[in-house]
Amino acid sequence: MNLILLGPPGAGKGTQAVLLSGALKIPHISTGDIFRSNIKQQTELGKKVSDILASGGLVPDDLTCEIVKDRLQQDDCRNGFIMDGFPRTLPQAEMFEEMLKARNQKIDTVINITVDDDVIVKRMSGRRMCSCGKVYHITGNPPKQEGICDACGSALYIRDDDREETVLRRLKTYHDQTSPLIDFYSKRGLIIEVDGDKDIESTFRDIMAALGRQPDGV
Repeated sequence: MNLILLGPPGAGKGTQAVLLSGALKIPHISTGDIFRSNIKQQTELGKKVSDILASGGLVPDDLTCEIVKDRLQQDDCRNGFIMDGFPRTLPQAEMFEEMLKARNQKIDTVINITVDDDVIVKRMSGRRMCSCGKVYHITGNPPKQEGICDACGSALYIRDDDREETVLRRLKTYHDQTSPLIDFYSKRGLIIEVDGDKDIESTFRDIMAALGRQPDGV
């Protein structure tokens, strides 16, 4: 099964992608995670995209598509994938469609997680990250000990692109460049709308039900 998760920044795409990856046994591919990993390691790619991400902008389409193409060639993608944060523009969507066609693949479903802008701002400003990849929220999904990761004990931090001023810029970018993808995939009959203004478990159950699957352990 090949899935795309759409929705504004902070809609919960990453959290739901992790749950779906475990339930469906297919990899969660986050272009944002790939970029942040390269920034942390100070690779050539990281240097190129660090300023763009920090300002809430979008990485150039050709560079992003090249990263995705390379990732899809890895063995764990043989039975499907969950794209989180890609495509983000119409050109990316068109390039992705051609990329998959060349591999005799296609997108099965596009899950659009809907959340109002004011909810997004409150949600993202409370988000806390860990270097191990775990994501928390000070009210919605807090760690057992404030400021400390449950999984590895590291100190949590706020990403620069989760700060309120950057969130507002990211939302404008989303509405300008990413929202048109809803129409693009709707015309192909691939869109499933899911209300993201619920708790994590309820949203996950709604997504699994829309996919015709029964969630286990949630």
